[in-house]
Amino acid sequence: MEALLVSMLTVALAEIGDKTQLLALLLAARYRKPWPIIAGILASTLVNHFVSAWAGAWVAGMLSPLVLRWIVVALFLAVAVWALVPDKLEDKDAPQPKTGPFLATLVAFFLVEIGDKTQVATIVLAARYSPLWQVVTGTTIGMLLANVPVVLLGARFSDRLPLKAARWTAAAVFVALALWVAWFGLSTG
Repeated sequence: MEALLVSMLTVALAEIGDKTQLLALLLAARYRKPWPIIAGILASTLVNHFVSAWAGAWVAGMLSPLVLRWIVVALFLAVAVWALVPDKLEDKDAPQPKTGPFLATLVAFFLVEIGDKTQVATIVLAARYSPLWQVVTGTTIGMLLANVPVVLLGARFSDRLPLKAARWTAAAVFVALALWVAWFGLSTG
C-alpha cells in the first residue's frame, strides 16, 4: 500500500498548477460537460501512466541497484525543481472544438502529459516502488484528485487556488523522496 499512497500523494501535489490541470480547466470552460471530461482524463491517464510505469520498471531492471539509486535521487531532485516552475497552457495545446468532450480530453490529455513532470514522476516512482499496479493506481488517483475538482468547479474558482504554495509543497515532497532514497536506498517491495 506504500507504493499506492506515495504515488497518489506525489502526483496529486505535482499536478496542482500543472499544464494538464490548466487543460482540464480549459476543457471544463469550453464544453461544460464534466463527466465525459473526467472519463477522458481517467482513460488517458491510465494508458499514459501504465506505459510510463512499465518503462520505469524496465529501466530499473537493467541497472545496478547503486546506479539506479542515484539516478532516482537525481530525478526526484530534478522534478522538485521542475515543480517550482509555473506551467502555462498555450493555445496550440488546446483541443479542437470539433470533437466531443471525451475524445478531445482523451487525446489532448495524453499528448500534453507526454514528457510532463507527472509522467516523469510516474516513471521514477515505478523504478522505486512495486507492484506496478499500485503505482499506476496511485498516480491515476492523484491525477483525478487534482483535476476532478477543477473540472467540476470550472473557471469559477480558478483564481483562488493557492498554486504557489502547492508548487512549493510538491517540490518539498520530491526533495523528501530524494533524501529518503539517498539515505535508505531502493526497495523492490
